[in-house]
Amino acid sequence: MKLPIAGIIITLLLSAACGRASSSDKPVSNNKEAARKPMEARSELKKATFAGGCFWCTEAIFQRLSGVEKVVPGYSGGHVDNPTYEQVCTGSTGHAESIQISYDPAKVSYDQLLEVFWKTHDPTTRNRQGNDLGPQYRSVIFYHDAEQKNLAEAYKAKLESEHIWDKPVVTEIVPFTKFWPAENYHQNYYNNNLTKGYCTLVITPKIEKFKKIFKDRLK
Repeated sequence: MKLPIAGIIITLLLSAACGRASSSDKPVSNNKEAARKPMEARSELKKATFAGGCFWCTEAIFQRLSGVEKVVPGYSGGHVDNPTYEQVCTGSTGHAESIQISYDPAKVSYDQLLEVFWKTHDPTTRNRQGNDLGPQYRSVIFYHDAEQKNLAEAYKAKLESEHIWDKPVVTEIVPFTKFWPAENYHQNYYNNNLTKGYCTLVITPKIEKFKKIFKDRLK
């Protein structure tokens, strides 16, 4: 469970995520204007899966990034099917608190997602983000294909060569296997709980930092 922040103990309860509803295409008009300016085909959405500490934080950040259509908090990287939050909190299931992002590659690239990921958490603390401790808070990139793997490894090598941090980057880069959406209580958590202690003390400062660094990429 979340550790005390400034004397506040956060108690969590939860429930499951819902999928993205699809929409039907509008019929193309056969008038001359439509013939002269054909409709552009909508880009296929792609998926990215990251773990960078508490998924309330990572969800709130990526929700505000242009090109991101949907963010679902959940669990990935473990060996137990359909884990509960309570199980993941024990650190025994192998899962990390993760987010699965549906994004439009015509508006935001995977490289840009990686940049936001690495600049909005500390990738040098193993099994920890701030006061959140345990393997469920480790830094992980779950790549969905060879391209994502190569981009993630190249970006990590660049960060290490530039010595951005005093300590080595411990972010794991591993193949994606399964993603289990978290309970409904966790979905859209920050937006639904703006005045709660963890949100005001931990998440809001992270979002303000994100907005300053990526002000040209906000929705």
